[in-house]
Amino acid sequence: MNSLPSTTFQRQHYLGGLLIALTGAILFSTKAIVAKLIYRYHVDAVTLITFRMAFSLPIFAGIAVWQMKKNDPLPRKDVLRLIVLGLIGYYLSSFLDFLGLQYISAGLERLILFLTPSFVLLMSATFLKRKVTPLEWAALLVSYAGIILVFLHDLKFGGENVLLGSAMVLGAAVSYALYLIQSGQLVSKVGSMRLVSYAMCVSSFACISQFFVLRPVSMLLQPAGVYWLSLINAVFCTVLPVFMTMIAVKRIGAATASQAGMIGPVSTLFLGAFFLNEPITAWQLGGTTLVISGMYLLSKKKI
Repeated sequence: MNSLPSTTFQRQHYLGGLLIALTGAILFSTKAIVAKLIYRYHVDAVTLITFRMAFSLPIFAGIAVWQMKKNDPLPRKDVLRLIVLGLIGYYLSSFLDFLGLQYISAGLERLILFLTPSFVLLMSATFLKRKVTPLEWAALLVSYAGIILVFLHDLKFGGENVLLGSAMVLGAAVSYALYLIQSGQLVSKVGSMRLVSYAMCVSSFACISQFFVLRPVSMLLQPAGVYWLSLINAVFCTVLPVFMTMIAVKRIGAATASQAGMIGPVSTLFLGAFFLNEPITAWQLGGTTLVISGMYLLSKKKI
């Protein structure tokens, strides 16, 4: 008699987790749209990322302090590893991403970043001697075919800086892949919430310090629109997606949460059309379909 309510609860629990994962993926993908809107105020990437991290820092710092009080101090070796993770995973990756967004469409940026799992796979095969299965090779080929399709379209119609912008976003994806490999070896020891909050604090400090080295203080004075968009970028496109993804992984597992993330490139394509008037062409739809198909194949591999 009690099995039906229990089954219903489990189903609701799963659907709730799936909804959280989908919402988090869409919010995180919206980062590119918000960045493009901020660039209309003639703000450069250094200033943009500074505002993003400055607005998100108080939240991550508060969580970091809470985690410090809650847990034992970390060994010096782990502290150094967290500093490196913060620099390559959130500072370098975000900086290259926002630099690239100055030159390419939001849709192409999201597709390139969506290849991060494939870079993790290739790095694991190269450095950790992990065997790559035929299914995984097929997934990579399909995904890269999609990227090439959209890239050639943007290269033809998007101007001469598409190659430069794509290379920068590609560097962001590789940097974040390195972060994922290294954090995967540390998260079980440190805990996901502590790892993310500490790494984000390191990244925020690096981004803000970089601004004062490279830019005059007067550039902190911007139109009100820049502050509001930066606040949205920090809270809704950075903080919320990070923790929503963590909640979703806990509810429905990493594999299902990862598959839910496939909505990212699709949402960016249509959001870019709505907010930025970026055209949606058959080439882009075809490339997006190939990339998502490749990542879906990758997610179907049996562990």
